[in-house]
Amino acid sequence: MAIKRSLAILLVFVLGFAALGCSSDTKSSSPAPGKVTTVKSSPDLPDFYGVPDPLPAGNPGQLINSEAVDAPGLNGSMSRVMYHSTNINGQDIAVTGLIIIPKGTAPSGGWPIITWAHGTTGIADACAPSLKPNEFVTMANGLLDAGYLVVATDYEGLATPGRHPYIVGESEARGTLDIVRMAQTFPNANASKRYVVWGHSQGGHAAMFAGHIAKTYAPEIELVADVAGAPPSQLLLVNAALQTSPYKHYIAMVAAAMNAAYGDQKADLNQVLTPEGLEFLNNMDTMCSGDLGKAAAGLDFTKLQKADPSTIPTWNQLLKDNDPGTFTAPIPAPLLIIHGGNDEQIPVVSSAVLFDQLCKIGQVEQRWVFAGQSHAGVIAPSFSSMVAWIGDRFAGKPMPDTIAPEGAVVQSCPSK
Repeated sequence: MAIKRSLAILLVFVLGFAALGCSSDTKSSSPAPGKVTTVKSSPDLPDFYGVPDPLPAGNPGQLINSEAVDAPGLNGSMSRVMYHSTNINGQDIAVTGLIIIPKGTAPSGGWPIITWAHGTTGIADACAPSLKPNEFVTMANGLLDAGYLVVATDYEGLATPGRHPYIVGESEARGTLDIVRMAQTFPNANASKRYVVWGHSQGGHAAMFAGHIAKTYAPEIELVADVAGAPPSQLLLVNAALQTSPYKHYIAMVAAAMNAAYGDQKADLNQVLTPEGLEFLNNMDTMCSGDLGKAAAGLDFTKLQKADPSTIPTWNQLLKDNDPGTFTAPIPAPLLIIHGGNDEQIPVVSSAVLFDQLCKIGQVEQRWVFAGQSHAGVIAPSFSSMVAWIGDRFAGKPMPDTIAPEGAVVQSCPSK
């Protein structure tokens, strides 16, 4: 029973479909005399999430604040962190997350890092995973015991001011990379400059874009490998695929988030949503993904949309810009794509197309498809093999890797 419970916790954490109450009304805290003024994006958030106002200048990855977290059963130490990052307009912003440090003495060169990019939780403030740090323990222990330091970003706009830019690749990527930079100077972290990005679902998308910009955005740290579980791609086809699915609320999440990131000129909501659709967006800042799914269950989304975004030129371009299938240069490190053969959220054919698209531009990559596994169900049977694959990359072993996970069909590019 303990094993089953631990696995259930891991799956809930990885996907992040938690039914959480949320609010995102910006409200200034009332500091005591002599204290720095802070702004919390929601009054219900703990005090830690108060962002200094004005935000002091800092380079991407520079630590703003931290606090130790008590995480029973963790084989290491955990802290919440707030650090500088940059939004897609080049503005300095605060982002939150977690750093989880192994017990013991770091190896020569420091603890190698895995930067975890989380799956869909929602776009409201209370959907930030660092608010529930105990849900990281099971997954983190599997990585800590293998000798990795783990960092886990909340992404821009989750528990910090502004709406989270869901599926805006460069925003996700910057938060995922800047927390690796933060680890370099975090007290007693003994962090290496070498890291692997791992993410699932939305996090798979974030992992793809983190790899894509790694060399230009964060050249001082070394990307060793990139692992993307069920990464969203082929975004021009997503609207039609989701219209009648239990996950149709993702359409509204993407619309709201892209408008927040790009503004009305590039992402005009009036071009794609009816008044009823615009009204549904009011839920974005008060509900996380599970509750959004319930709110959308009885709705006919064809009545909430004026047009498929892929048919509107400006929206079409944004979907292309945020699709890893449109990369014109390979990620400069080996890539592993993992997918469940019966994925009910991200069609398995989408990663088959993505694999071929990337292979054609010279990507060194492998793809593991686990027959019969669902979107969440693929995580457990792939985990130990994935950790071994990551270890091989840190060790500098050649690709394609000879690991053949039980129950998986393996593709490699280039093939032997």
